[in-house]
Amino acid sequence: MLKQIEGSLGVALSVALCRPEVICAYPISPQTHIVENLGNLVRQGKIDPCEFINVESEFAAMSTAIGASVAGARAYTATASQGLLFMVEAIYNASGLGLPIVMTVANRAIGAPINIWNDHSDSLSQRDSGWIQLFVESNQQAVDVHIQAFKIAELLSVPVMVCMDGFVLTHAVDRVDIPQQEEVDRFLPPYCPRQILDPARPVSIGAMVGPEAFTEVRYLAHAKMVSALGCIEAVQDEFKAVFGRDSGGLLHAYRCEDADIRIIAMGSSVGTIQEAVDEMREEGIKVGVISLRSYRPFPSRALRAALQGAKTAIVFERAISVGAGGPVMGDVVMALRGSSVELKNVIGGLGGRAVTKKSIKGVVQAAVADKLEDLTFMDLDADLVRRQLERERSEHRCGPVAESIMHDVAVRNRARS
Repeated sequence: MLKQIEGSLGVALSVALCRPEVICAYPISPQTHIVENLGNLVRQGKIDPCEFINVESEFAAMSTAIGASVAGARAYTATASQGLLFMVEAIYNASGLGLPIVMTVANRAIGAPINIWNDHSDSLSQRDSGWIQLFVESNQQAVDVHIQAFKIAELLSVPVMVCMDGFVLTHAVDRVDIPQQEEVDRFLPPYCPRQILDPARPVSIGAMVGPEAFTEVRYLAHAKMVSALGCIEAVQDEFKAVFGRDSGGLLHAYRCEDADIRIIAMGSSVGTIQEAVDEMREEGIKVGVISLRSYRPFPSRALRAALQGAKTAIVFERAISVGAGGPVMGDVVMALRGSSVELKNVIGGLGGRAVTKKSIKGVVQAAVADKLEDLTFMDLDADLVRRQLERERSEHRCGPVAESIMHDVAVRNRARS
C-alpha cells in the first residue's frame, strides 16, 4: 500500500509487520520517532502480542533486548550516535551470544563537539562488534531491508543493524510502499530461536572462555559473518521475487558498465551521486557509482567484480578514522589487493554538511585531471583551519577548537551581512 509518510513511521510500520514480541525503547534524536510510533502501535493493539518496554538508558535497551532474545522473543530496538556508544558493552554481548536482535541505527555524528546531524561515525565505530551492518539509500529501502534483516538475523542467529541516515531519511516525508501483513508473514516465518533458555534443556549462556578456546570462538564468529554474504544475497533475491523490488543485497552498481571512474558510497548520498553521474555522463565523463549496501560483512569479491575495468575508484565516506582516513577505505584496499585500480579517498558530509552535486562533480573533475589527492576532505574550509592553527601556535591557552572555530564563523558571517 502506497503511503506518503515520514521515514521513521515507515520503519515503525515495517518493524510492526515483522511481529516483534519485545521492543526496548530509549529516545535519542534522530531515532526517537521510530520507537514513538512503535509505542503507539503497541498501545493501539496493532502489534499483539508485544511488550513495549521503556528503559532508563541505551545500555538498558540492549541489555533488555538480550534478555528477551534468550527467553525466546523476537526483539527490536533503535538508537543513534552517543546512544550507540553507551550500549557498546551489550552490543558485543549480543553478537558474542549469537542473538538475532534487529536494531535501527539512525546515523548521526559522534561528539564532542555536540552534533545531532547525519554522518556515519556511529555505526562505523562498531564495525568490529560482530553485527551485520546493512545501509539503505532511501525510505523505501529502509522499509524493505528491515523485513529482510529479521530473516537474515534469524537464519544465521546473528544480530543486524539497519543503518539509515538520520534526519535525511528518518524525518523526510516520502512515498513508500508498505507491504501487506499476509505478504510479510509468507516471507518471514514465526521466530524459532537457536539460542534459548529452556528449563527442560538447561544450558549455560555467556560462559567464561579462556585462552585454550577463545581463538576458535572468535574464528567461528568470523566464519559465520563471512557466510552471511551468501545469506544476504539469497534473502534479497527471495524478497525481490515476493515483493518485486530490488532492495538490499550486497551492493548495487549504477552506470558502471564502461565507467573509467567509479565512486563507492553508502547511504542517502548515493541518490545525489547518481544524479551527478547522470549529468556528468551527458558531458562525456565516463563515471558510475557503486552503492555498498552491506558494510559488515564486507562484500570484497562482489566489489572487486563491480570494479572490473575501472581505472580509478573514489571511496566517498561520511566518517573519519582520525589519523588514518576513511574507515571504508581500508576495507576497499584489502578487497582490491593486486588490482591495478587507482584508489582515492574522499571524506565529506561530516556532521550533516550537505553533499551536493556540485561538490561531487568537482571531485570527479579533479580525478579526471589527475589532481585528486589520495585523501581529500571535500568542501574543507581551509581558511578556518589556517586561523585555528595560527591561534594554537601563538596562544598557549587558545580555548577549545570547536568554540574557536564557531567564533570565527560568526565573525565572518557578521562581516558578510
